Amino acid sequence: MDENKIRIITKVLGSVSTNCYFIVNVSTKDTIIIDPADSPATIKSVISENGLKPQAILLTHGHFDHILAANQIKEKFNIPVIACDKEKNIIENSSFNLSSSFGANVQLKADEYVQDGTLLNIAGFSIKVIHTPGHTEGSVCYYFLNEDILISGDTLFNESVGRSDFPTGSASQLIRSVKEKLLILPGKTIVYPGHGDSTTIEYEKKYNPFCQ
Repeated sequence: MDENKIRIITKVLGSVSTNCYFIVNVSTKDTIIIDPADSPATIKSVISENGLKPQAILLTHGHFDHILAANQIKEKFNIPVIACDKEKNIIENSSFNLSSSFGANVQLKADEYVQDGTLLNIAGFSIKVIHTPGHTEGSVCYYFLNEDILISGDTLFNESVGRSDFPTGSASQLIRSVKEKLLILPGKTIVYPGHGDSTTIEYEKKYNPFCQ
């Protein structure tokens, strides 16, 4: 699939401005929803207004600000939720996923748990799961092999990296994940993070102080 057949729609949702991504196969309108952060109504509107056909929900990790709308969207469109097997406890525990600290009580069960190196074929895309512990134990990034696109969650940001002071977080693991698993990707790879603006691997190698 060439890059002209992929469209990425971004919606910034929720109390901490989380990026929810709609990865669209332009030819078929089959769509992957990554990190349905909040506001099921907004997500449903994007789907309706663009004639999208949701196929799956992918989670980069289990924090509340990335999963608040997951249950509703899963039920509405009868699609599976996919997450890392090492993130199971966080997704299912409202204390670990921090939702209980923000006046919510979100518990979510994934339909499929994946591991480092798992290859997913969804909506016509080939996606490699890259396990990047550090922000949480089960944080993952999704690398779209034919498009050189990386959905990095809260592991890698534009000129920064994610926090590591939450349950199961580790600063040393986080930096190791970024350097050993993400910076080895092609420099032209476009990075779409969980918060903030997109960037590229080449740019982060040069300007991210955590990558030096």
